[in-house]
Amino acid sequence: MADRSLEGMALPLEVRARLAELELELSEGDITQKGYEKKRSKLIGAYLPQPPRVDQALPPERRAPVTPSSSSRYHRRRSSGSRDERYRSDVHTEAVQAALAKHKERKMAVPMPSKRRSLVVQTSMDAYTPPDTSSGSEDEGSVQGDSQGTPTSSQGSINMEHWISQAIHGSTTSTTSSSSTQSGGSGAAHRLADVMAQTHIENHSAPPDVTTYTSEHSIQVERPQGSTTSRTAPKYGNAELMETGDGVPVSSRVSAKIQQLVNTLKRPKRPPLREFFVDDFEELLEVQQPDPNQPKPEGAQMLAMRGEQLGVVTNWPPSLEAALQRWGTISPKAPCLTTMDTNGKPLYILTYGKLWTRSMKVAYNILHKLGTKQEPMVRPGDRVALVFPNNDPAASMVAFYGCLLAEVVPVPIEVPLTRKDAGSQQIGFLLGSCGVTVALTSDACHKGLPKSPTGEIPQFKGWPKLLWFVTESKHLSKPPRDWFPHIKDANNDTAYIEYKTCKDGSVLGVTVTRIALLTHCQALTQACGYTEAETIVNVLDFKKDVGLWHGILTSVMNMMHVISIPYSLMKVNPLSWIQKVCQYKAKVACVKSRDMHWALVAHRDQRDINLSSLRMLIVADGANPWSISSCDAFLNVFQSKGLRQEVICPCASSPEALTVAIRRPTDDSNQPPGRGVLSMHGLTYGVIRVDSEEKLSVLTVQDVGLVMPGAIMCSVKPDGIPQLCRTDEIGELCVCAIATGTSYYGLSGMTKNTFEVFPVMSSGAPVSEYPFVRTGLLGFVGPGGLVFVVGKMDGLMVVSGRRHNADDIVATALAVEPMKFVYRGRIAVFSVTVLHDERIVIVAEQRPDSTEEDSFQWMSRVLQAIDSIHQVGVYCLALVPANTLPKTPLGGIHLSETKQLFLEGSLHPCNVLMCPHTCVTNLPKPRQKQPEIGPASVMVGNLVSGKRIAQASGRDLGQIEDNDQARKFLFLSEVLQWRAQTTPDHVLYTLLNCRGTIANSLTCVQLHKRAEKIAVMLMERGRLQDGDHVALVYPPGIDLIAAFYGCLYAGCVPITVRPPHPQNIATTLPTVKMIVEVSRSACLMTTQLICKLLRSREAAAAVDVRAWPPILDTDDLPKKRPAQIYKPSNPDTLAYLDFSVSTTGMLAGVKMSHAATSAFCRSIKLQCELYPSREVAICLDPYCGLGFVLWCLCSVYSGHQSILIPPSELETNPALWLLAVSQYKVRDTFCSYSVMELCTKGLGSQTESLKARGLDLSRVRTCVVVAEERPRIALTQSFSKLFKDLGLHPRAVSTSFGCRVNLAICLQGTSGPDPTTVYVDMRALRHDRVRLVERGSPHSLPLMESGKILPGVRIIIANPETKGPLGDSHLGEIWVHSAHNASGYFTIYGDESLQSDHFNSRLSFGDTQTVWARTGYLGFLRRTELTDANGERHDALYVVGALDEAMELRGMRYHPIDIETSVIRAHKSVTECAVFTWTNLLVVVVELDGSEQEALDLVPLVTNVVLEEHYLVVGVVVVVDIGVIPINSRGEKQRMHLRDGFLADQLDPIYVAYNM
Repeated sequence: MADRSLEGMALPLEVRARLAELELELSEGDITQKGYEKKRSKLIGAYLPQPPRVDQALPPERRAPVTPSSSSRYHRRRSSGSRDERYRSDVHTEAVQAALAKHKERKMAVPMPSKRRSLVVQTSMDAYTPPDTSSGSEDEGSVQGDSQGTPTSSQGSINMEHWISQAIHGSTTSTTSSSSTQSGGSGAAHRLADVMAQTHIENHSAPPDVTTYTSEHSIQVERPQGSTTSRTAPKYGNAELMETGDGVPVSSRVSAKIQQLVNTLKRPKRPPLREFFVDDFEELLEVQQPDPNQPKPEGAQMLAMRGEQLGVVTNWPPSLEAALQRWGTISPKAPCLTTMDTNGKPLYILTYGKLWTRSMKVAYNILHKLGTKQEPMVRPGDRVALVFPNNDPAASMVAFYGCLLAEVVPVPIEVPLTRKDAGSQQIGFLLGSCGVTVALTSDACHKGLPKSPTGEIPQFKGWPKLLWFVTESKHLSKPPRDWFPHIKDANNDTAYIEYKTCKDGSVLGVTVTRIALLTHCQALTQACGYTEAETIVNVLDFKKDVGLWHGILTSVMNMMHVISIPYSLMKVNPLSWIQKVCQYKAKVACVKSRDMHWALVAHRDQRDINLSSLRMLIVADGANPWSISSCDAFLNVFQSKGLRQEVICPCASSPEALTVAIRRPTDDSNQPPGRGVLSMHGLTYGVIRVDSEEKLSVLTVQDVGLVMPGAIMCSVKPDGIPQLCRTDEIGELCVCAIATGTSYYGLSGMTKNTFEVFPVMSSGAPVSEYPFVRTGLLGFVGPGGLVFVVGKMDGLMVVSGRRHNADDIVATALAVEPMKFVYRGRIAVFSVTVLHDERIVIVAEQRPDSTEEDSFQWMSRVLQAIDSIHQVGVYCLALVPANTLPKTPLGGIHLSETKQLFLEGSLHPCNVLMCPHTCVTNLPKPRQKQPEIGPASVMVGNLVSGKRIAQASGRDLGQIEDNDQARKFLFLSEVLQWRAQTTPDHVLYTLLNCRGTIANSLTCVQLHKRAEKIAVMLMERGRLQDGDHVALVYPPGIDLIAAFYGCLYAGCVPITVRPPHPQNIATTLPTVKMIVEVSRSACLMTTQLICKLLRSREAAAAVDVRAWPPILDTDDLPKKRPAQIYKPSNPDTLAYLDFSVSTTGMLAGVKMSHAATSAFCRSIKLQCELYPSREVAICLDPYCGLGFVLWCLCSVYSGHQSILIPPSELETNPALWLLAVSQYKVRDTFCSYSVMELCTKGLGSQTESLKARGLDLSRVRTCVVVAEERPRIALTQSFSKLFKDLGLHPRAVSTSFGCRVNLAICLQGTSGPDPTTVYVDMRALRHDRVRLVERGSPHSLPLMESGKILPGVRIIIANPETKGPLGDSHLGEIWVHSAHNASGYFTIYGDESLQSDHFNSRLSFGDTQTVWARTGYLGFLRRTELTDANGERHDALYVVGALDEAMELRGMRYHPIDIETSVIRAHKSVTECAVFTWTNLLVVVVELDGSEQEALDLVPLVTNVVLEEHYLVVGVVVVVDIGVIPINSRGEKQRMHLRDGFLADQLDPIYVAYNM
């Protein structure tokens, strides 16, 4: 109320001025709120009626308006004076505050991201700049000053307080939180967890902002009843554990954040959408449907507006050069241009005489002194670059007119400061395309350019080779007496080229002809009423736009005197232009709204300012609708200093159409300028609706005057055919006049679309026979022919069919409390295209002193404000340290460069908030599971569509005739005894050490004798019975093999266990202990060394060492032989147990019978053609699966020699394996993915030196990767490519596939076709369908066959849910039937009942007799065109992924590896990635190889790539150090371990981002 009454009160001018100053002091932070209120009430106390007591609970909407806030460029204020109510524009800030207050009802509880402390500390500050360098950008309009007003009226603050305390009662989430972080989480989150644990807090209110609130009352935080207030100090490392729904213990901190996240997702989305567009597959992306209630234009068709006649005055010169000649000869002493130094003293006065003679000199030298007489470098019509600094307008002006006189075309550009300026490369492309070979520059500038050591100016990136030519008079030769420039009347030749930066950062050159140049000067002279010898103050850039048109060109036509204020002086003294207006009694000044803003900030030091001489203050960026607040505030303060309201003349301009409209200076002070208060909502649909009921979201615009003399203007629909708009519709303004640009140099296509537009009426008839030029401005022509601009085409973002203007969003963000949060108002807003729609990104520089808490609160408020006012979601909000965004030459933000940095992940933000959940509304509908189809329908369906039931088998073992001697023995122990008798000295095993020399070897008889001694030891020292279990804890080597056969000889059941890692006992020993216990081992055999380790002090710290079973040390064996060697009674008895930890963290032991073991060895022998004469190199871990079988069993069965290479030795010598393969001329070798990766990474750069050492892989016939996963194509291909030069045949590399129920199902043998690769549609795969596509088609996924199916193995693909057989176009579970299937789980650590059917499942229909084992892997079969060894068509098995790792999201099945592959491709610093789900959120963990500054760059990129390629919204992005993602010995990621670590908060992440 108080303020409303101020509006009407007759306060004396000086009191008003003093109030405005106070406002400023407060907004600049020079006085406290308390001090401000004290001084203010003192000032106005005398004029105030006694106010009634203010009720505390006034609704926030009625908060009194802010007093005319002069402080901000962005705050529209209530205009003073009793102008028509309708034009009164609510302060945008106030609107924003009210909108935020309304949000109170439905606030978002957003978990705050957690950060490692090192990141919190280092927000870089490149040196604090004085408060005005930001003064704003050239065209981005980015800087709006950081000093915005705060709600000031006394009850304004009470209201604010009321609102805050309300918010706090709603949620105590982060009022108390601090930004201290330990182990990667913030303290806030922990407390938040406490609060969240008391479930009945409603989660709406966002963290209240305690920063804006400065009142004497302290806030009483009330907690909901029933919650306890006593609390212990927060525990970090192992925050209290809670149980989650799925029984996983979780740290409350993480879970609370995720819980909060889940709650935010429960908020209803935008209205449901109906139809779809097809994204070339059944998975349909939603298409935005138009809202049936959206406003539509209803007015009549607009009429084209004509400007007044361009009146030709008799003494107007026939061309601009003629004007120069005239003034230079008849009034040579008249001042033309005065330049200032940085102290504001006149540095230099250029007279018309000097300008004329020097321009002639320059013209003569350009034409005659470059190149030779016969071959001049520059001829009339050529383009020449003008490179002059902003503080030297005189030299630039001389050069410009020199070019006009020489009839060459000047291209004025910015001075390149470094070789990699933002945007400088694009300018280089422009110069190149214009064929520029000469650059004119000044002496000082030439000295300042970067030089090479030899003193030459280097070629800038993307620039053509240039000759730099200095134009100072002393460097030029005098033209001969008889030489005179040829001065013609203005014609259609090009006069100059003005550069323009597009939205995407590319630079175009707009050509302006001589006649357009002259006509433009005439039109400006008429519109502005310029007269001879007037004085004009110019603050703008004289190289282009309004500064060039008024300060260099029109001024010369009228012999005016220009006072040029360089940008460097404005930085030091923002008031300098006002002082010069007073000093020179200037009639006209050309400024931008930022110059008015900075003058306001600085004006309180000045007493003797008088602006009554001004008849016209041209506001060059009047086309930015937000300039109105600066104009109003400026008028408000300087009215008392003689400034008249009608003097302020906003104009609208564009590089293509030159001046589009300008407000004429009038003498009539009673006629107020035009204003429109438009509904923002209407504007997004391109419709003009005067102030809607929703008072908050309005845009107040001022007119930019009338159409230019001699021009016609209309507005056309921004896209599609240029159809005239209706009167209440926003369109792109188009101008038809002589005074416009004519083309984009060298780009005829773009020129046609912009400079040769023929607007049509609804009847289809063209408006005029002459072409119009598109101005790039969006607006409308209002009543009285006034032109209004509401935005630029360049700033337009079309989000799901609605148009938003970047400037408006910047304004809203800047109006959010605390306003000073954004450093000097530097905010960039742009859109990026993700998933077929534009998404809004906001990047702001934060003040150097802001805390994590501040930034997070500010970010959440900006999201709410933009949601309320613009009804649009922000996709990403990023904060960067002060002064780090790329700048334009005049200090504004370089938008396209910023966007580029954002997209390539090198913006280095210090805070990021992504909200994909709220703004991505066009995801495909979640897949509904169809009711199951009966078996009969499936059979019929398959028959009708001609699909085979997907089944295949390897060769039949029974039919293969071979002279396999070992077949006659049922047991491996018998085979070994037979070999020891028949070929006692045949070497079976050779073990290599890290130097590649033989560490140990075993012949048949040595192995047999060693096994006998171990058997004696087991019976006598261990007192074991037959059938007892023995744990073998050995490093990879010969001892392990001997111990294994020793167990068989004694009738015991061996279990191989990986020994604990001496450097990492704490984590590896418990696994050993667990296997020993779960396998019920009666005794443990090992070496002396490990024996000591198991009983060491470190071991005691990790496990209870007293609970070990008896430990036998095989380094000292008894000397005697056993009485007899045990022979099992039945081949189905247990031979050994195979224990392995699956990637999902499940420890499972399977039982292998003697029969299965022998069948297994035989199958491998046949597939790989193994005989005693063969040598096979094995670089695998010998503890489980196929690795163990190859290491310990196959040589004994087949008699070949195994060269054993322990994978751990490769860490010291990565070339060990390949050198051994080469040295022993091995034809078959087996390795794991981790070995292959080690070779690829470790030997990548050494292939030449290896070749020199004689490494030769040409004899390798098969190199098989032993794995239990989908083949890693990228790795096998890069391995093949890398070692191709060393003779490795690309077809040699293949993979095998095994799992728990069958340790080897496929293995690429020696015969048979090469492994095939197919490309499948990833989107079909999510629906469990297989659709083959061409290589390289979108969404294609390469899959490599997992090797040939082994002899004796049958495979079928079944539906994992219904257990019915599937056709071969379906993805299903691989079921296997074979003699070497394991006979069951020995024990599962976890749930036994789930697994009971893994080994004996039957199909629900079809062949219901066969007993199958379920592998737990999804895959499909394809019949290929190739033929098998036995002449039949070859069936290939493709493994897609483990069933229990697959993630069910949005009703579809995703395989983690696919998402991980996309994420790893997203940024060069991502070395590894793992994904998992928690509740229904997708969590992505990435390892960062780079500085921690890059951590936050990854968040948007990861979110984008997963949306684009997988149609999924990432819930949490966790950035961790290299090596955090656990990987097992087979090189597989252990995602469940990672998940547990994440939930227990043990990852020490660099950054955790919770995407809202």
